[in-house]
Amino acid sequence: MITKLFLGAFSALLSASCANATDPANFSLKVNLSPDEDGMTVYITDFDSGNKVDSAMVNSDGIAKFSGSVDKPYYGRLLLEGERLGNIIVESGDIEFFPMENRRVESDGTLNRKMKDMSVKLEDLSKKFAALPNDSAGIAAKQEIYNRYNDIMAQTLDENADNPIGYMIFIEQCSQMDLDEFDKYLAKYPALKESTRVQNARNQLVVKGETSVGHKYKDFAITNDGKTQRLSDYVGPDHYTLVDFWASWCGPCIRETEVIKKLYEKYNGKGLEFLGVAVWDKPENTLEAIKKYNLPWNMIINAQTIPTDLYGISGIPCIILIAPDGTIVSRDKQDEELVADVEAAMAELKKNK
Repeated sequence: MITKLFLGAFSALLSASCANATDPANFSLKVNLSPDEDGMTVYITDFDSGNKVDSAMVNSDGIAKFSGSVDKPYYGRLLLEGERLGNIIVESGDIEFFPMENRRVESDGTLNRKMKDMSVKLEDLSKKFAALPNDSAGIAAKQEIYNRYNDIMAQTLDENADNPIGYMIFIEQCSQMDLDEFDKYLAKYPALKESTRVQNARNQLVVKGETSVGHKYKDFAITNDGKTQRLSDYVGPDHYTLVDFWASWCGPCIRETEVIKKLYEKYNGKGLEFLGVAVWDKPENTLEAIKKYNLPWNMIINAQTIPTDLYGISGIPCIILIAPDGTIVSRDKQDEELVADVEAAMAELKKNK
């Protein structure tokens, strides 16, 4: 977990840079693409709201140029004909973006220089982290580096909570928080409350709490290809139900199906029902993955965001185990932890028969 959190957040931070301004100021943005994209359209969208802000055509040299004024720096997302290129911070000054070079950003803003200095520190930490072995001494050293990383992030957020740097750091980290910790940050940094994404993230945590272990499951209905299926169709008074929220493009989801297959072979029809719910995915891709990976359990296809909104799911796979009385007894467990929860449930079912 340390490795995933450290390297994931580190890469996100290296892909952004920004500048601070309080008055309207001019900016220019040069997006370096390929001549193959000649005539295509690049869009700047507001990352927080998702609204399109500006657009520019890619020229024969493979470059899209923007210029204008910005009242306040904001975190932006660049799209090429709807496909994501990467994220930047639109700021006063000159910005150059290299999506094909690990989404590198060059700019001359004051905060950009601060971001660059911080990135050098993080890169050094990352190299040291990756070079350490996974023995006891190496793991202890990795923990020290991870703690140092957290210290840098905490200090940077504290100094920049009212600008895009702080916003970016908080958005990257808030998915790991519970509601109490989340609210403590909002109380300490009230400027974050203005963000639509922050408000949505908080609402998601509230919903997640309502569907955590010990709470009743929430039913939903999905219609695909003329057929309507409900979660309640698979939950019953005489068995447990294992529900896997997944997508065909999700590598960890596909890996976890191997764990679910072993459980299926052992417990299918013996007090445990299995259900896959495909979210955030195209139906044709879901069907292809079911066939490719030989997934034998029941499936609800084309659920999109309906169940993820209902259950406050921010990442997949999300696996939920529902008891015969409709109570959620396990959530967000994988691998050995998931197997342990299923084994405990099956033992409980056997004892009560």
